[in-house]
Amino acid sequence: MWRTEYTADTSATPAAVWAAFRDIHTGVAAAAGGDVFEMDGAFTVGTELSVTPVGQDTFRSRIIELAPNERYADETTFGDVVLTFRHLFTPSDGGTRVTHELVITGQDADEIGPGLGPEISADFPEAMAGLFALAEASAAPKDPDH
Repeated sequence: MWRTEYTADTSATPAAVWAAFRDIHTGVAAAAGGDVFEMDGAFTVGTELSVTPVGQDTFRSRIIELAPNERYADETTFGDVVLTFRHLFTPSDGGTRVTHELVITGQDADEIGPGLGPEISADFPEAMAGLFALAEASAAPKDPDH
């Protein structure tokens, strides 16, 4: 097994972050520099989706965990390894702490993970910044004069 995570905080509430996350993952919204998602059904456990990272080929994934405002995970199988992407949403000082975790399991994961994992997770900070920008914009008070 190989594992990494990235954690960051936002002033947006867990509900606002979750709404932005859901909108990105269902294809309703796109985060700057983020992956493009296309769902094959409802946003629920068991649904499959297509994920297209910037500049890369599309791959298939399946939602394996979903608890609104708390956690989400999907998994992708590549040959003999399984990539599990998990997001945890935790209330934090009037905002939200989000942890994005990647776990690689399966045959040869200990050998493959150290090379593949950092390549996959390199964009976690940028993707999280895009998520937070959407969440914070949706939660910001609207100026009725503009």
